[in-house]
Amino acid sequence: MPFAAESLPGPPQPIDPVLPALAALVAKTGLAVLQAPPGAGKTTRVPLALDRVLPQGRILMLEPRRVAARAAAERLAETLGERPGGQVGYRMRGAACPGRRIEVITEGLLTRLIQSDPELVGIVCILFDEFHERALQADLGLALALEIRAALRPDLALVAMSATLDAAPVAALMGTEIVTAKGRSFPVETRYLPAPARGPIEREAAALIDRALRETEGGVLAFLPGEAEIRRVAGLIAPQPGVVLQPLYGAMPLAEQRAAIAPASDGRKLVLATAIAETALTIPDVRVVVDAGRARRPRFDPGSGMTRLVTERITRAEAAQRRGRAGRVAPGLAYRLWTQGEEGALAAYPPPEIAIADLAGLALDLALWGAEDLPFLTAPPESALAEARSLLRSLGALDRAGRITPHGRGLAGLPLHPRLAHMLVAGGAGAAELAALLQARDPLRGDSDLGRRLAALRDPSAAPDAAQPALLRIRSDAKRLRALVRPGLAFALTPPPEAKRQPEAESQPGSAPSFSRALQPSLADGDTAGLVSLAYPDRIALRRPGDAPRWLLSGGKEAIMAAEDPLASQRLLAIAETDGDPRAARIRLAAPLAESRLLQLHRDRMDERRVCHWSRRRRAVVARIRLMLGALALEDRPWPDAPPAALGAAMADGVRDLGLDALPWSAAARRFQARVVFLRSEAGATLPDLSDAGLLADLDAWLTAHLAGLRKAEDLAGLDLTGILKAQLDWGQRALLDRDAPGAISAPTGTRLPVDWSGEIPSVSVRLQELFGLTTHPTIGPTHRPLRLSLLSPANRPVQVTSDLPGFWATSYPEVRKAMRGRYPKHPWPEDPTRALPSRRPKPPRP
Repeated sequence: MPFAAESLPGPPQPIDPVLPALAALVAKTGLAVLQAPPGAGKTTRVPLALDRVLPQGRILMLEPRRVAARAAAERLAETLGERPGGQVGYRMRGAACPGRRIEVITEGLLTRLIQSDPELVGIVCILFDEFHERALQADLGLALALEIRAALRPDLALVAMSATLDAAPVAALMGTEIVTAKGRSFPVETRYLPAPARGPIEREAAALIDRALRETEGGVLAFLPGEAEIRRVAGLIAPQPGVVLQPLYGAMPLAEQRAAIAPASDGRKLVLATAIAETALTIPDVRVVVDAGRARRPRFDPGSGMTRLVTERITRAEAAQRRGRAGRVAPGLAYRLWTQGEEGALAAYPPPEIAIADLAGLALDLALWGAEDLPFLTAPPESALAEARSLLRSLGALDRAGRITPHGRGLAGLPLHPRLAHMLVAGGAGAAELAALLQARDPLRGDSDLGRRLAALRDPSAAPDAAQPALLRIRSDAKRLRALVRPGLAFALTPPPEAKRQPEAESQPGSAPSFSRALQPSLADGDTAGLVSLAYPDRIALRRPGDAPRWLLSGGKEAIMAAEDPLASQRLLAIAETDGDPRAARIRLAAPLAESRLLQLHRDRMDERRVCHWSRRRRAVVARIRLMLGALALEDRPWPDAPPAALGAAMADGVRDLGLDALPWSAAARRFQARVVFLRSEAGATLPDLSDAGLLADLDAWLTAHLAGLRKAEDLAGLDLTGILKAQLDWGQRALLDRDAPGAISAPTGTRLPVDWSGEIPSVSVRLQELFGLTTHPTIGPTHRPLRLSLLSPANRPVQVTSDLPGFWATSYPEVRKAMRGRYPKHPWPEDPTRALPSRRPKPPRP
């Protein structure tokens, strides 16, 4: 019999006309994507409709937030005339009220349920409500559920629901149709700014809220980026009689959140909310929405391993969700803190969390599931996933092959980020307070000292400026976490003193770091810095020299701190939280770490490195032995017996730094280099490239071995550079060089004349008298290139340069003879030099 929406309990809703089609599609195929505008009633009507057409069993409906999950369960139960705990229930972190037919749960619980019971026994349908938010846990939950449906439970029904979902990709992933509900409960008028806002967002938002209160009636819901903006705007809004102001943000206690969404008992309600109020919540007496147009999102930087909160313009989809809050129960108004012209510049949809978030928890869940190719709507970025797996290996949750370890399975069973779960396992019950504190919003301001916050948890009078409701919530979470620590769960990362370290060769491929069964007493007693260093091994920080409080992190990044912070002078810190700036992150939470404790807890992560490097400042090689923890040099001492080869390699870097001119170039070395370079370019000979550029590029091949043992720039003076260059040619290449590019030629007198090969034309310098009788111009090389002759006087002073000796004899020589005879009368100056004998001596004296 076809399903009829009229048969459902409760007043009719705009979504009712499409419920029969949706129910029929789910009953037939088990899959559907539902688009329904805000206020259509999908959260309260769809579970009841599907319960009528599906086999007996529980329906799970996922909500992105705890307050939405509880509110949805209460509305569903109220529709059935019950209270939660009968046919309808809820389940979330720290609270559970089971339901027999329908259970509303927060998104993260689905993953844990699937990991513990892959067949999902007793569950007939999973509804992914507000799927447009694209929370990481919702994406993972849908991927896991699709795989379960394909492999184990073909009868499991899956439905993705949203008001502003980009539905086509989701329907394609699920292999199903889209069902669309067209109606909205009530119309909403949108009002824009006449001109773009110019001032601080808090001031502009407060002015727009004051305007909305003056121009309208009914409750007002104002969307702001975060808690800080909510507090500042609350202080700027002009007080108005009968207006009750209530904040609404995720870090508030659940009871206060529920009070904010409840109808006002007296007066007019003004709710200042974060994005928590965008979806799934109906605030009954709201008629007006004021949208500041900003959202705060966490963005993870794989390079730094840090997450930072960024404030961004909202998207058109988010603006539509917020606007829809005004039309849930009556016609409404939406005020937007931007002009109508600016709307076109907004992005269509927000980025999925899987594309911008820290993926450590996802990587652990994937390893526990044992699958690499889950059907994700958006694939996780490889760089972020690789960074996450690297972290999990450092925590011992994955082995070197990427498989989950027993320790990793223990971490996956705890409702914490893997870092904090690792810390809780390591520290046992003594770490519960710290774990609860680090996963909560900071209850204090003004410094970064974790110790002061822990003291406030134990004694509120220790920090009267602390936010007491936040402290109460942290204490409650700590109590819950303490109950999760089972006997035998805790371990230490440091072997006990009597344990013998196994040789490196005995470790098995793919094995994880081994953990000692013995718990370090100081961890159990609350070693804050030690515990933080276990959770954040990449954020152990060593202070840099100088007055400015700057630290180098073991992960390679920098961190800074205000000079007035009480921790500003500490040499070593264990950092739990920064602002995530990838260049120089500002430290928000840290604890001073004793070096002895660091060595105890992280000895297995340290390695002793012997390094030789060239120091430009010293113009010498520096050889040191360093105890390294990641990028940190915890110890640094001289390496007096560094191997000559290591010194030589560092000295080669010195030559690269100083340039080839730092080498002891002699005239003979330069002439040899020029001969090889000339012949290589002139005749294409297969000779090594001994040009300056070639030598510098191939330094290790020809020079580094000759630098072994050298330490200073001055030591280069002892090199036989000519011999080193000649050694680059084999016997055949040397013979070729001597034949086609000889180092010297003989004058007619027999004098050996060095050839200069450094210019474009090879040249020699020779005394003019030694060429008498030579009637052809000398040539050289394989192409018989004419030599350039620099003709010298008897005193070896230049007389003339020529590349045409016969021409010189015929035209220029007479003038040279006339000038030289008086100056050098003892030397021969024949009228016809072509018929004279070459001479290198003065004329013999007359008898």
